[in-house]
Parts: sequence; C-alpha cells; structure tokens
Amino acid sequence: MDEETKITLRLPADLHRWLVAQAKSARRSLNSEIVYRLEVERAAAVADGESP
Repeated sequence: MDEETKITLRLPADLHRWLVAQAKSARRSLNSEIVYRLEVERAAAVADGESP
C-alpha cells in the first residue's frame, strides 16, 4: 500500500468477535485481517470479471 486512509468502521458485535478470533488464529492484527479479507475478495471479483 502506497497510501493509507483511516476510517471508522461500525460492525455488529458478533462479526467483530468472529473477525478477532480469525485474526488471532492467523496471527494477524484485526486491521490486517480485515485488509487481508477485503484484498482476497477484491482479487476474486477481478478474476470473475466484475467491474471495480
């Protein structure tokens, strides 16, 4: 990432708990877990030919 943007994100509590558990399991920070999952989803969308 060349540039970063800071955002405030509201999540349902159960989704937050799940993401924290996934991040811990993968030995990533919560922020890194969210970024990782968004990047994976974006790559899949690009591979499927979806427009950005």
